Amino acid sequence: MEHGDISPGITGRTAAEIADSIRALVERGSLAAGEALPSVRTLAEGLGVNRNTAVAAYRQLAHAGLLVSQGRAGTRVADSAPLAQDGYAPDSVLRDVGAGNPDPARIPDLSSALASLAGRPVLYGEPVIDAGLAAFARDWLVPDVASPGDLRLTITNGAFDAVERLLAQALARDDAVALEDPCFLGTIRTARLAGYRPIAVPVDSEGMTPDGLRAALADGARAVVCTPRAQNPTGAGLTAQRASDLRAVLADHPYVLVIEDDHYSLLSTQPYRSIISPSHRRWALVRSVSKFLGPDMSLAVVGTDGETADRLAMRLSPGTTWVSHLLQRLALALLTDGGVRRSIAEAGAHYAARNAAFAALLSERGLDAAIGDGVNVWLRLPRPARDVSERLMRRGWLARAGDEFILDDARRPSHALRLTVHALDDAEAARLADDLAAAIRT
Repeated sequence: MEHGDISPGITGRTAAEIADSIRALVERGSLAAGEALPSVRTLAEGLGVNRNTAVAAYRQLAHAGLLVSQGRAGTRVADSAPLAQDGYAPDSVLRDVGAGNPDPARIPDLSSALASLAGRPVLYGEPVIDAGLAAFARDWLVPDVASPGDLRLTITNGAFDAVERLLAQALARDDAVALEDPCFLGTIRTARLAGYRPIAVPVDSEGMTPDGLRAALADGARAVVCTPRAQNPTGAGLTAQRASDLRAVLADHPYVLVIEDDHYSLLSTQPYRSIISPSHRRWALVRSVSKFLGPDMSLAVVGTDGETADRLAMRLSPGTTWVSHLLQRLALALLTDGGVRRSIAEAGAHYAARNAAFAALLSERGLDAAIGDGVNVWLRLPRPARDVSERLMRRGWLARAGDEFILDDARRPSHALRLTVHALDDAEAARLADDLAAAIRT
C-alpha cells in the first residue's frame, strides 16, 4: 500500500484533504451507506500521516453527519435515513401517541412577559449569561449541588447543546461514555454523531443500575450521563438508596465527568436525588426549560465544577453559541412569575394524573405499565414491540417502539412501547387501552 493512497481510494495529507476525499467518494457513490471505512490506525499508516490527523478527518465528517462511529465495530458511512428523534411523525394520518411532546395548552402564554423585555442592547464582550438569570439559576441549582461553594454557572441553547459541549470538552473520538439503556434519543444521537463509544448501563424502576455503572467504568467510560428523575423513555426516578449506591460506585472514579440531565425539573412530582458526591471532581447539572416553557424556548442553565466551567466557556463564544439575552430575559420573566409557576406545577400534576389513569386502564386489561415521572408511559409487553406497534397502526394509532431507545443491539427486539397519552380524553384513552390489549392478543 503506497503512502497517499488507500483502499477504497481515500487520499490526502491533511485532515481537511482526507475529509474532502472521503466526502467525494460518498457523493459519487463509491462509498455506500453503511460501508465500513479503514480503522484510524490503518488509514494513518496507509496515508503516511499522524494518527491524530486521521482522527481529525473522521471527526469532521462525523460532526457533519456523513460518518457514524460504532465504537469497536469501527466507522461507517452514515445511512441516509436519519436517526430517530422525538416529536410528531411527519405526514401521518394516524393518531400519534409516540411524540413525547408536552401539552401545548399547558405551555405558558408569552405575551405579557414579552412586553417587559425592552432594555438596552447587549454587545459583544459582555457576560454570556444575563445577570438576573444567573442569580435565579444559582438559587435554583444550589440546593441540589453537592459542592455549592464550587458551583460555576453558564448558559446553553438547551439540554442537547449542553450535553454535546460538556462531552466534547472531556472526550476524544472513540472515548467511552456510559449512557442509560434504554436511552433518550437526543443523547444517543449526540454520542454517535460525535464518534464516542456508548456503553449501555441498564435502567430499572429505580434508575441506572449500580452493577451496570460499575461495568461501564471498568470498560473505560470517561463520562456518565444520568437522568435522576423522569428518565426518558421509562419515567424511572432514582430512589434515595439507588442514588447512594451509585455514589459509592463513582467514589473510585472522581475524575470521570458525571452529567446529570434534569430535563423535567419544575414539572417533576419526585424529589431530586444526585449521584454526585462532594468529593467528585468533574460534574455538571443541566436544567433546561423546554418541557414547561415550550420547545421553542431552547435554553438551559448549567452548573459545573470550576475546571469544567473553564473548558466549557471556550466553547461558548459570541460567534458560535451565543445564547440570546432576549431569550434569557424572557425565560427569567416567566420563571419568576407566580402565575406561571403555578401553571407549571399544575401541568406536572396533570401529566402525572393522566399517566396514572391510563396505567390503571392497562392494568385492568392485564397489561404492565410503569407509573413513572414525565410526559410518557412505558408499557412492558409480552411480545416484540414492533409487532404490537404494527398492529396498532392498523387500528389508527402511531406508537413508538422501545427498539429506538435501545443502545445494546444484542438485546433486541425490545418488549416495550413508549406512549404519550396525556392529551387523550377518557374515551380515547379507553379505546387505546382496548386496542393495545387486542394487538397483544392477536
